[in-house]
Amino acid sequence: MGCSLSGLSALYDAVNGGGDVWINQNRFRIVKQLGEGGFAFVYLVKEVARDGAPSDGRRSSGKRLKNPNHVSENLINFALYRFLSLSDDGSYALKKILIQSEEQLVLVKEEIRVSSLFNHPNMLPLLDHAILAVKGPGDLWYHEAYLLFPVYLDGSLLDNFKALQSKKEFFSALYVLQIFRQICVGLQQMHSFDPPYAHNDVKPGNVLITHRKEQPPLAVLMDFGSARHGKREIRSRSEALQLQVNKSLSIDEYEWAAEHCSAPFRAPELWDCPSHADIDARTDIWALGCTLYAIMYGASPFEYALDSGGSLQLAIMNVQIRWPSSANPPFPESFHQFITWMLQPQPSIRPFIDDVILHVDKLILNSS
Repeated sequence: MGCSLSGLSALYDAVNGGGDVWINQNRFRIVKQLGEGGFAFVYLVKEVARDGAPSDGRRSSGKRLKNPNHVSENLINFALYRFLSLSDDGSYALKKILIQSEEQLVLVKEEIRVSSLFNHPNMLPLLDHAILAVKGPGDLWYHEAYLLFPVYLDGSLLDNFKALQSKKEFFSALYVLQIFRQICVGLQQMHSFDPPYAHNDVKPGNVLITHRKEQPPLAVLMDFGSARHGKREIRSRSEALQLQVNKSLSIDEYEWAAEHCSAPFRAPELWDCPSHADIDARTDIWALGCTLYAIMYGASPFEYALDSGGSLQLAIMNVQIRWPSSANPPFPESFHQFITWMLQPQPSIRPFIDDVILHVDKLILNSS
């Protein structure tokens, strides 16, 4: 069965034909697959009580789920996480990652470490994790990682916009601002950390939504696999080439960047970095500007370049924003000005996250 690198155990229950997964002495039954991408698969799972039956949300296995966040309490009861995840039936989301190289193993361990640093209602908490050594065909060994999260069954912000787009409708201005502010507040937790962290992949697909009765929807920022220290000093061409993410890099580096940093939301300094530059977490502010545009109109302000066969990089470097034209625009001009303010090509004059939150608060006040 191999050994757990994290000191936890995560193994399939052979009696149930692989239908159950154990993580740190807690048992979960796989209900269905929610999604997949690359070497990762996400499943809806349900806690299994001691008698072998799926939990109904009113009872607990009596065990504790390890919360790897060392800033707050180290161990938190299952029942509390049912409340936090807005799930009352013991359901969770389980991310399974197939790890086929030492480089992938390092990246997964870093994702786990970074996910464990933050504790905020607008950031997806990592509830538990395990990394397991597995024997494959031909006596070859590889690893599998299991990451347990609360489940948000209303889907991502991108999913919600697509559903609205199918009806040729837009989110209301107030809804857009309420969602965007929550993304900003979650990101503020990362930018104000010591040392600061940048998320590096802010986009609608990485924001989970939960609809609540008589309350604004809850927005939760997820996927910290691209997060890194926010402040980086570039003092040579080789350092610039290691940071920037274009085809001048080696194929392995380029493929990693393409997988972890979504191109339509990527800041100009990550496309073409000067040989002498101070890069900070305001790369995320650029992504926020693109994300706000996408919440309003369904795509990054630069994706039209891909649709027309043009250069996405040139559109971003030259900040060639294409605003939708309409006789009755769904959003006021102040929203466009807000986006333009965040999409400053020079990082040094881009606003900080605290400034962005102050501005969105003013827009909410005017929209209420």
